[in-house]
Amino acid sequence: MSVVPETLEQRRAGHALGKVNELQSLEKDRYGNFVSYVESLPASIVINGLGQAMAYELSCKKDVGHEHLYNIMEDWLCHNSGAFTDSSNDLMEAITENGQREYVLAQAESLAYLEWLKKFARAYLEKGGNDE
Repeated sequence: MSVVPETLEQRRAGHALGKVNELQSLEKDRYGNFVSYVESLPASIVINGLGQAMAYELSCKKDVGHEHLYNIMEDWLCHNSGAFTDSSNDLMEAITENGQREYVLAQAESLAYLEWLKKFARAYLEKGGNDE
């Protein structure tokens, strides 16, 4: 019996589900308003670009929801997606040190990945006080 390789879409879904499961195992105050932040990130990427959107997430890392979201995106883009895997382990370095082709690929990959992350966050995580 041969093993069918995972598609990129399956890898996105599996990674997103795993990350949401990790958050779900925490107390609600340990992931904060993550659901709201993940719901708004795609629009921020489309309006401002991946670099600006992720710089904002990085600047808000004192908020646990933003910190989790930044770390999840960094893990996906720099280690798992193929977008920045040949460059830095740091997302902001990868964004600023790669060319336009890699940046556009990473931006498109971010939007595709966030569809899964949003769906699983809505399904499995509680909304925070500011998420209503």
